[in-house]
Parts: sequence; C-alpha cells; structure tokens
Amino acid sequence: MIDPLLPPETADYAEAVRQFASTRLRPLYQHHDQQGCFDDGIVRAAADIGLLGLRAPEALGGQAADSVTTGVVCEEVGRADFNMGYLLNNAALVTEVLMKNATADQQARFVPPIARGETIPALCLTEPDHGSDAAAITMRATQVDGGWVLDGEKTSVTFGMKAPVGLVFARTSAGRSKGITAFYADLDVSGVTRSPFSDLGGRAVGRAAIHFDQVFVEDDRVVGPIDHGFTQVLQGFEFARALISLICVGAASASVDEALQYARDREAFGQPIGRFQGVAFTLVEHQTKLVAARLLALRALELKDRGLDHRVESNMAKWWAPRVAFDAAHDALLVFGHAAYSDEHPLAQRVRDLIGMELGDGTANIAKLVVARELLGRDFAP
Repeated sequence: MIDPLLPPETADYAEAVRQFASTRLRPLYQHHDQQGCFDDGIVRAAADIGLLGLRAPEALGGQAADSVTTGVVCEEVGRADFNMGYLLNNAALVTEVLMKNATADQQARFVPPIARGETIPALCLTEPDHGSDAAAITMRATQVDGGWVLDGEKTSVTFGMKAPVGLVFARTSAGRSKGITAFYADLDVSGVTRSPFSDLGGRAVGRAAIHFDQVFVEDDRVVGPIDHGFTQVLQGFEFARALISLICVGAASASVDEALQYARDREAFGQPIGRFQGVAFTLVEHQTKLVAARLLALRALELKDRGLDHRVESNMAKWWAPRVAFDAAHDALLVFGHAAYSDEHPLAQRVRDLIGMELGDGTANIAKLVVARELLGRDFAP
C-alpha cells in the first residue's frame, strides 16, 4: 500500500504511478533486459504521465514536483521495472543541474524535450582512469571561435549508446575541480564514437564508452560558469543518491513481497514454508531493513525540500540502501529456490541489476568518505 503518512496529493500521484508501472512497465522489465534497450513507446508513455519532467517547472512542461514526491515516484517505478528507474533518475538529475545553472534561454531549449520523453540525456563524467576521483578529469575543452572543441573519452555512460545529447564535463583550465566546465553537447555528430559494454545487469540502459575526437560545441551550450562545472554535478549527486536508494528499495520490496506470497503458497513437509522460522524471520529482517532504508532516503529528500543540508543522509542512504536491497532480493530468490534461478523469473534479473547501483553515482566507500568528513571534519577524516 502507498504510505498513508504522505501528503494526499503525493499519495494520489504515487498510486497513479503504481497502477501505470504495474500494468505498463512491469510486463516489459525482462523484455527490455533481453533486447538491451527501452521501447520508444514506453518512454513516451512514461513522459505522458509526468515521470520524465518531475523536476521541471510547469512552464517548461514539467510537474514541478518536490524532492519527496520525486523519490516516492522513483520507488514505485523501481518496484515494477528497476532499469526504468535509471531513466527517471537521469532525467531528474540533468534537469536539476540545468534548472540551477543554465540560462533561461538554455532551460527553455533543453528541458522541455527531456520532460516530453523526446530526449534522453547522458551524464558524461567518468573517465577510464578517473572514476571515484572525478575531479581528476583529463578530457580537454579548447576554446575556438564561436565555441569549444572536445577531445577525450568518457566511460560508464548510462544511456551512452542512444542518448542524442550529453551533459559533458571537460577540463578548461589547470587545477582540479575549479578547472572543469559543463557542456550540453550533441552526441549524434561527427567525431563522436560509442562503444557498448556487455554488462551483468542494467542492460536496458545501454552503458557505453564515448570517445570525442575534435567535437565542436557552440558557446551557447556551455552550462554555468566556465571552470566551475564540477560543483554543479556534485550538488546534483546528493539529490540523485537519495533517488537511487529508493529505486533499490522499490525493487527489493517487490522481491520480498513475491517471496512472502510464495511462502504462503509453497508447501514442504506438509505445511506452508512460511511456518518455518528460517523463512519467516529472514523475510521479516529484510522488510525491517528496507523500511529503515526508505525512511533514511526520504529524510534526505525532506531536508532538501526544506533547503537544509542533506549530504549526510543522502550519502548514508546511498551506501546502505543498495546493499540492503541486494541482500533482500538475494534471500528472496533463495526462498523460491530453483524456481527463481532462471531468466524466466524477474527475481534473478533484480539481483543482477541491483549490483549496478552499488557502483553508479558513487561507490559505497565514496559515500562513506563524504559522511566521515562531515561527522569528523576534514582534518580528522580519510
């Protein structure tokens, strides 16, 4: 059931999203995994009920949803199709960065196509030699008449195989974080080469490496101040990490729900297997942890909505929720036994998919590092 403590408007929208997700998204979850991409029609359908414009203002075709509503919606989508959660998170993160840093003209050009589902933007930050140490970016942007020329490679780009545009972070001056600039660059142009990954999970999102060879980007596609792009994405990550946590909780909650029903239906030794403590108590423990992880992520989003510092809570949720979710989905699969150890059952795919969120948008150790520096102070932390 939808959380009865949510504001009525949020609860009503969450219920509508749950109905859409269960009828339209869930049946395609494994299909998208097998074909390695989303159907264009389902992306547009998601956009039609506002899922891709959650953080965009109404004037630009969005929902103007608060952070908590965005998180609750991400959880409902993750419950039905985990990988569609990437789509929501990606759209919300890029929109968040654009609404805080782009000019009014840029917002009017770039945000509505995202909200309408016409454009799936990629976030191009990670490099082959610079993952967790993102401030060490080496990709160069050289200024020329009328714009900039990008040279270098980005890797582990979500939607990298299909995204027509990317929010690309490149070095524009010497230094670390203060020498990086953001560009909203076209990716379907000469000089851009894409190489897909063959992944364990998250196959529908088309993770890829993207190589830029003398790619020209116009001046009017620079987002925010030159040399200050790294701060933009860091601020967005705090928000995205809470959303990721809720996507994971949604997928794991669906897994536990399925295991609970199976524990009622499946009999062994003359009784439902739910009567065995080894089954019942394990599921109780996982349900407890999932509720706690959910509340932690929602707390982070509530703090954000109130304009308060939410770095600690967001990063606590990011390192903990994917781990809790993976463990819950794994043990749910074990409740089913061999019946779920197959591509025919969504549980096996959820286990594969959840691992990716232990890596994406910052590993557990990076999240712990952020928390440690807040709790101890930078002079006393790793």
